[in-house]
Amino acid sequence: MSEMTYKLLAWLGIVVGVIGFFFAPIWLGIVAVVLGLVSLASSQKVLAWLAIIIGVIVLLIQFFN
Repeated sequence: MSEMTYKLLAWLGIVVGVIGFFFAPIWLGIVAVVLGLVSLASSQKVLAWLAIIIGVIVLLIQFFN
C-alpha cells in the first residue's frame, strides 16, 4: 500500500473515533483502533497513534459509564 493510503486510513480512524464520542462508541472505537494499528505501517506514526488514542478514549469512556 502507498503512503497516501496509510495516511488516509489514519485520518479516517481519527474521524471515526471522534464520531464515536456521539454515536455507537463501542463499534466506532474499535474501528478507530484497528485503523490506527493498520496505519502504523506507514511513516505517519503521529496520525496512527492519534487514531489509536482517540479510539481507546472512546472505549474507556463507554466502559466506565
